[in-house]
Amino acid sequence: MVVMITPYADCASARDSAARFVAEHCPWADLDAVQLVVTELTANALRHTAGWWRLRLRADPGVLAVELDDSSTALPEARTPDFTGGGGGFGWPMVLSLASRVEVQPTPAGKTVRAIWSHDHGIGTEAA
Repeated sequence: MVVMITPYADCASARDSAARFVAEHCPWADLDAVQLVVTELTANALRHTAGWWRLRLRADPGVLAVELDDSSTALPEARTPDFTGGGGGFGWPMVLSLASRVEVQPTPAGKTVRAIWSHDHGIGTEAA
């Protein structure tokens, strides 16, 4: 298992760190999908939490996990997308569709959102 924790305070830095991690440890993963998920999770943490957040990337054989811990106890929920601008509602469905599996776990200090890609299942991977 290889783990990287990003202490960055913005989406671009987290996305760049994820790109380096994927290139080194999970070259089979769809980098565009991973970067979109990282962007959405970090943007939501910045937008919807008043406290801390931490992005963790974990590589096990054939599995990539992107985990975002934050200080909010509010669980993500699907909303009707706002096509008039500014209301959001697009990110969570995108996260759910890009990863092989998504888990949300409440923690004593907030929650963890985990997006998982599996090389074996061919979901969220580039075409061979």
